[in-house]
Amino acid sequence: MAILVTGGAGYIGSVVVDDLIANGETVGVIDDLSRGQRAAVNEKAVFYEGGIGDSSLVAKIIGELDVTAVMHFSAYAYVGESVEKPHLYYQNNVIETVKLLDTMNRCGAKQIVFSSSCATFGEPERVPIEEYHPQRPTNPYGRTKLIVEQILGDYDRAYGLRSVALRYFNACGATETRGELHDPETHLIPLILDAAAGKIDRLSVFGGDYPTPDGTAVRDYIHVSDLSDAHIRAVKHLANGGASGSFNLGNGKGFSVLEVIEAAKRVTGRDVPYKIEPRRPGDPSQLVAGAEKAQNILGWRPRHTELESMIESAWRWRSSSEESSAKSVR
Repeated sequence: MAILVTGGAGYIGSVVVDDLIANGETVGVIDDLSRGQRAAVNEKAVFYEGGIGDSSLVAKIIGELDVTAVMHFSAYAYVGESVEKPHLYYQNNVIETVKLLDTMNRCGAKQIVFSSSCATFGEPERVPIEEYHPQRPTNPYGRTKLIVEQILGDYDRAYGLRSVALRYFNACGATETRGELHDPETHLIPLILDAAAGKIDRLSVFGGDYPTPDGTAVRDYIHVSDLSDAHIRAVKHLANGGASGSFNLGNGKGFSVLEVIEAAKRVTGRDVPYKIEPRRPGDPSQLVAGAEKAQNILGWRPRHTELESMIESAWRWRSSSEESSAKSVR
């Protein structure tokens, strides 16, 4: 029996693949490499290049590996891009996922762990945000995640396809071998580290007039290793007959953009030049998780709770990767 990881060549997916293999699981990875990197896939995983909407390929993988569960990371995840090009997001995040679910159902793979997002909540009425908080996403990206959550509920009731939706807050940090590297990069901590390293002239801080203590947006940061641990607990929950459900994943503490900048300065010992820019469309003022449900049902608790240690892991991985690249060039 095996677990199929969609989007396993990406940031979070590649970390989960590593941890699954370390736990002795047989792992298949499907990724079209449009936004992932082949080099990020663990060499012990069985890799298939292609899209999740390719029903014949997905059916072949399920049959060849005897796949019992899927971990689904294959989504576009740029809020700004989703506002500018919503068709891309509805096609990739929703329509392709429906094709994946249909293939799973037809082939008898009846368990899925879905990479969802706190973006399903939109501008919160209160913080921390619990799972039963109203979901009113403010951008197409968040709407695609909410739509899939609703589809998963329908497929469970109609076909017995059980699911766990894990709503990430802000993923960050790195393991010894995997870190965050996007093109283009839009996530805050990698951009801050780019500014600290002099790779960009300055960081753009979008919004200085939010109703927060310093006027910048507040987010809850969660280390990628803790996200991976939650996914493994979720797939075990389903394997043991657990019911479908949705869970928030965060530390329960928010930090403003300016607070993250100051923490990065302490970690790197370098200045981080920045400029306050207008708000981006679709960005809520603050997103902080209430994650008690994951603790109570999945037994999950984040191990990395200090912002500086999360930033330090990303800085260390970046420095190590650059050193390795320099050696290979020489």
